Amino acid sequence: MEAVVDGRGYQGMTAFSSSARRGGLIMLASLSVVLTACSSATTPGQAGGESTGAGKAGPAVTSGEALEFSGTTLDGESLDVSTLAGTPVVLWFWAPWCTICRAEAPDVAEVAAEFDGQVTVLGVPGRGEVDAMRAFVSETGTGAFTHVVDSDGSLWTRFGVVSQPSFVFVDGSGAETSFSGSLDADDLRAALSDLV
Repeated sequence: MEAVVDGRGYQGMTAFSSSARRGGLIMLASLSVVLTACSSATTPGQAGGESTGAGKAGPAVTSGEALEFSGTTLDGESLDVSTLAGTPVVLWFWAPWCTICRAEAPDVAEVAAEFDGQVTVLGVPGRGEVDAMRAFVSETGTGAFTHVVDSDGSLWTRFGVVSQPSFVFVDGSGAETSFSGSLDADDLRAALSDLV
């Protein structure tokens, strides 16, 4: 028996009898129906189910308190994020050892530069050492926007982030939409365009 993982992350089985394969297909079909019923794959800016996995967007929720927090930047400066209330803000949750975060970082930097003055992009690194976070920012060219260190995971918990990368989009009214997974430049650009 050999496990095979295809490019979409689905794990299949080879070297099984046809009856075992049929049973596996029935199980996968049943799982697919259950997962489809429990969530909806939407893009940022669309209403959908709660964010529970990669590539899932949560609903826009108006809490008015999304930006009511402060923190310390990678430069060691204090930042009161509540001063950004009433303006569009994107929180990009990443970890210094995350290869997917590293791959999408140039796109995040590019789109953040394009929307500079219209949307504030804040990196929220966690799950790592500050020196590694600083190295990540230096190596990926993401130093043009601010990164708020979340060493204890309190911001990740506050926004319900359980994996990286993830995004939280907060519009000028305070409505927030979360997205768990990677976004390329075009998708991120579209999401930021929806905020302005």
